[in-house]
Amino acid sequence: MGHAKAASKNAKAALNPTEVKLGRKKYEAELATLQGELVALQGWVKASGAKICIVFEGRDTAGKGGTIKRIVERVSPRVFRVVALPTPTDRQKSQMYIQRYIEHFPAAGEVVIFDRSWYNRAGVERVMGFCTPEQSERFLAQVPAVEKAMVDNDIILLKYWLEVDAQEQTRRIESRIHDPRKLWKLSGMDLKSYSRWYDYSRARDAMFAATDTAWAPWYVAHTNDKKRGRLNIISHLLDQVPYEQPAHHDVTLPKRQRAGGYVEPALPLRFVPEKF
Repeated sequence: MGHAKAASKNAKAALNPTEVKLGRKKYEAELATLQGELVALQGWVKASGAKICIVFEGRDTAGKGGTIKRIVERVSPRVFRVVALPTPTDRQKSQMYIQRYIEHFPAAGEVVIFDRSWYNRAGVERVMGFCTPEQSERFLAQVPAVEKAMVDNDIILLKYWLEVDAQEQTRRIESRIHDPRKLWKLSGMDLKSYSRWYDYSRARDAMFAATDTAWAPWYVAHTNDKKRGRLNIISHLLDQVPYEQPAHHDVTLPKRQRAGGYVEPALPLRFVPEKF
């Protein structure tokens, strides 16, 4: 009996490696190394004129925002640009559905990260009734051709789906309810979505079936352990791009100029109180 339990536990861990939590010290060391590689990637993108588009989708509370934050933490916002579009305007609603996203696609020397994307139509819009079933099905039929055009125009397109289990999602939502620092993350829509776990599962499965293509595959990351999930995603992202380390140049600080008689004037300035 004990052997059966152990085998079951090992099988579960094999299916979901995030069962084993990652310690903070190990996490921070690994993250620092990966962020250094992201800086190298940035240099290559600028020098080569590469165009990278990264899509983040997933369950509510799966850690999309936290992962994106760690990706852009040490790089330039002029190269790495995060796009999180608000609710469409009436004018945008009258456009071709994907039109408002296209204007944000990367130009040469840019990395664009979509914090949710055109796949809203396959997920929240479908589940919550913001589009008709026919509109959702038409989107799923059309989007592979759009993504093929992106790739054919030299955009490196990476699509990530972040997955948490139902118990972990419940824990995270409850922590938002009781933590004033996180309460802004919790909307009425989140609560409605929470009750529709299996509707979202069906929508996710249909999306994968229709849009997991050879030219734009989906990559699924288990994020019950946020730290481990972030490292896995960033590491995988780096592996998908053929970047090269830039040449290292020694840097020497120049001498500062002499004061040349400069004296700070007695201006009536207002200073920030030093409370800490």
